Amino acid sequence: MIQTSDTKFEALLEKHHLKKTGPRLKVLSMLAAKNVATSQPDLESVLDDIDRVTLYRILNAFEEKGIIHKVFDLNGTANYAMCSSNCEENHHHDEHLHFNCTVCNNVYCLDELNLPALNLPNGFKPTGFTLYATGVCPKCNKLAAKKAS
Repeated sequence: MIQTSDTKFEALLEKHHLKKTGPRLKVLSMLAAKNVATSQPDLESVLDDIDRVTLYRILNAFEEKGIIHKVFDLNGTANYAMCSSNCEENHHHDEHLHFNCTVCNNVYCLDELNLPALNLPNGFKPTGFTLYATGVCPKCNKLAAKKAS
């Protein structure tokens, strides 16, 4: 049986013991459809039928449950992206590279990169880490190449 996005998102909410509400399903749909992390103001501009407080509560609940993770852009704005299936309530496993484009300011989660092991000095016990890189994304590189030619 093929799962539709709505069915998949309803199952995700159920797995995390969250009510299946229209606003929650819309937020999941929007975040899953994007290939970049998205800020609350950007979500507000698209989801104009969900008020700011409700959206804030939805994002907080999703982050606490391990459905989404928060990553900051170059301006210090919190952006949200879907978590991997390894994330759990109050324990994220989003140890991947977050690429901040200095041209378009998009934040990309680069899950497919193999990161080196984190070897800390004795006595340090990591509970997670965040790795950022800055530069120019493929889309902005392509636009710059077109302008140059």
